[in-house]
Amino acid sequence: MGAAVSLEGLIDQRRIWRGRQESGPSGVQPTGHAALDAVLPSGGWPPAALSEILLAANGSGELQLLWPTLARLSQAGERIVLIAPPFIPYPHAWMAAGVRLQHLSVLQAQGKDALWAAEQCLRSGSCAAVLCWPQNPDDKALRRLQVAAETGETLGFALRERQAAQNPSPAALRLALQGPAGQVQVLKCRGGIPPAMPVTFASYA
Repeated sequence: MGAAVSLEGLIDQRRIWRGRQESGPSGVQPTGHAALDAVLPSGGWPPAALSEILLAANGSGELQLLWPTLARLSQAGERIVLIAPPFIPYPHAWMAAGVRLQHLSVLQAQGKDALWAAEQCLRSGSCAAVLCWPQNPDDKALRRLQVAAETGETLGFALRERQAAQNPSPAALRLALQGPAGQVQVLKCRGGIPPAMPVTFASYA
């Protein structure tokens, strides 16, 4: 019940219009990783679109990949929503990454309810970024998320298992994390040709 109330509260924010500052030329959304931005056609995350991040396992570096973007958005006062994350977010780690927790919401849901919640948050226009962990979504469900991201002009991130790379996807961008070394393989990027080699996005001690 609490999750439903929180979702309604997010959607209700649409009653108040507030201009959103552009992140750069043509609304560029940098990833915060210069090497990755350099190989992406838009110079960062495709704006108002769904990006897929494919993982060998949860905790394979996806947060290190996303934290610079989430920190930038939250520091600008923008809302970030996590839909049914596989683990409870550790506040101190998120704060250390620069994310302002007052602009972070976590919604707990399962199955089709989680997909519905992600779609509604993406479509509402009240969120800057929505992260979801869909379980075995079909092409129709993913397409609805892509359309919702376009409608709400929101950054959408679907974090999925690596095996999903075998199937086509309507997402504008598909990345596959390459183990714990801070490397990512660009599998698909709308408007450009994916580089042949993995890109190092972070260094680990």
